[in-house]
Amino acid sequence: MLEASNNDELPPIPGKRYFTIGEVSELCGVKPHVLRYWEQEFPQLKPVKRRGNRRYYQRHDVIMIRQIRSLLYEQGFTIGGARQRLSGDEARDDINQSQQIIRQMRMELEDLLHILKR
Repeated sequence: MLEASNNDELPPIPGKRYFTIGEVSELCGVKPHVLRYWEQEFPQLKPVKRRGNRRYYQRHDVIMIRQIRSLLYEQGFTIGGARQRLSGDEARDDINQSQQIIRQMRMELEDLLHILKR
């Protein structure tokens, strides 16, 4: 099984409202075709589609994708097992998602502190 700390190596999520599939691919370390496949497999993933069927993901989508990535690549779940885990009661209390949110907030606060010190 892979190390659970792999998500620590992912870049911080910028403070934008919408992200393109290319941006999400880079932020989550997953290729765009994998993201499109996961949209079919995980009902929680519903990016906004605009003109020409272009996908725009929101911050909660990016966090969900990172969680799915962790379940599949790091914790060794199958697609069905990850889907079940995310749709069950454990999803609300998932420590992994909470840790990602805390890490993200901490990085944003450190950035703000750096800006204020100028």
